[in-house]
Amino acid sequence: MKYKLGELIELVTDKNSDLKYGLDDIIGVTLEKQMIPTIANLTQTDLDDFIIVHPKDFVYNPRTHGKKIGLGFNTDNRCYISTWNNNTFRVKPEMLNILMPEYLYLHFLRDNWDKEACFHAWGSSTVVLLWSSFCDMTINLPPLKEQQKIVHDYNIITNRIKLLRKINTNLEEQAYLFFQNLIAKSPKDGYLSDLATITMGTSPEGETLNNMAKGEVFYQGRSDFGFRFPSIRLYTTNAVRYAKCGDILMSVRAPVGDVNIAKENCAIGRGLASIRPKDKCHSFLYYTMKELYFELKKYNDEGTVFGSITKDDLAAQKIAVLGPSERKLFEIKVNPIDTYIKNNEYEIYSLQALYNIILSGLAKGA
Repeated sequence: MKYKLGELIELVTDKNSDLKYGLDDIIGVTLEKQMIPTIANLTQTDLDDFIIVHPKDFVYNPRTHGKKIGLGFNTDNRCYISTWNNNTFRVKPEMLNILMPEYLYLHFLRDNWDKEACFHAWGSSTVVLLWSSFCDMTINLPPLKEQQKIVHDYNIITNRIKLLRKINTNLEEQAYLFFQNLIAKSPKDGYLSDLATITMGTSPEGETLNNMAKGEVFYQGRSDFGFRFPSIRLYTTNAVRYAKCGDILMSVRAPVGDVNIAKENCAIGRGLASIRPKDKCHSFLYYTMKELYFELKKYNDEGTVFGSITKDDLAAQKIAVLGPSERKLFEIKVNPIDTYIKNNEYEIYSLQALYNIILSGLAKGA
């Protein structure tokens, strides 16, 4: 059945009048629909007017940002506080027999929800989603048992993704520590160009770009990067510069130095460089680039508008080269770890596809 949100939710007005909650309890919300510790400096702010965010309460920021709405859901078993500039709300107690708060949160996670929300927003220079407009938005509700199944399936997927991310982070830290110990006593008497072939990206004409899988995969810059591999957003029918599967992709415009690995042959834009090992020691080169990150940070402060690095400057970066046998030994020990990380990331991609299928079906409701 279809309901207006206003039939199902109510504002939370509980104020922090007794100052039970302090600065460490203040939360903000993100465009990715997460609650996070606030980054605002509120040291001199009176907190007695802040609204208490109870478990399973929601918070949203009425101001739109890039056609998105900041929103969060309190999944913790504790309370926080939020500024009165945000709207804090919850499912009405009498409506909990037809709507799970967790299901409502999934409704807000849908790709199309921000578009729907911004359609209801008003304003010229500052566009806001008023509470009254928020309440006029609609939601299709399946039976409660179906909601419970959807939430259960979603939680299984997201918990598996979190576990795989944690495993991958730990594995990369171990491999990186092994690399640092290996080069600790080695002088940086070589150059990046000794180990790698560098190709600077060039962006094709804008009209050749598309998101319809026409042409070749195209990565423009760091905005495409993930934990270790980039996410496909665009394709081009007129590629200019290429990276091969397994090449390291490095951001050459601010922030300079971040790295990913190409998981397929692809085209690269001017925000990236392809760095390919001359000796096929991909793992050794990858951790060399991670180590170089701290040196490359200085380029983020140079230039008139954005930091950047040239091909010559990148090629001239001093590194510990080590001998061929040492690099190959490192490769033998670490490549299986990197392969395990890659397989975990591919499983995450599959799980995210299932996650998207679940969310895309919510709009249909009952």
